[in-house]
Amino acid sequence: MTVFEVEGGPRLELPDEPLDLKVGLRDALLDGQDWRKGFSDDICIGLWVWGRWQPALEPSGMSREEFVDIVIADKRELWLWLMGERQWIQFLSGLAGRVVRRLPAPSRS
Repeated sequence: MTVFEVEGGPRLELPDEPLDLKVGLRDALLDGQDWRKGFSDDICIGLWVWGRWQPALEPSGMSREEFVDIVIADKRELWLWLMGERQWIQFLSGLAGRVVRRLPAPSRS
């Protein structure tokens, strides 16, 4: 398994591409569903990734809502992955970088 890790930051495992989820989300969006609805239900890639990264991110100070906001802000890259213009690892490692940069600064004692 590939791991994304920045010195002083959490260790984020980059899971294998969820092909069924990708197809379901892409088909829903191409059928005209509002893309914003895809971030709050069962086809939500943000919630799927959060389920894998939550144990590393919550202790670092990131909430589920903050995480989903980052995924929504990254919608262009998400779209490119869904349409096959980005590889999963490109999308996910870019997302990991944005997430780590938005973590609260560690408190200094």
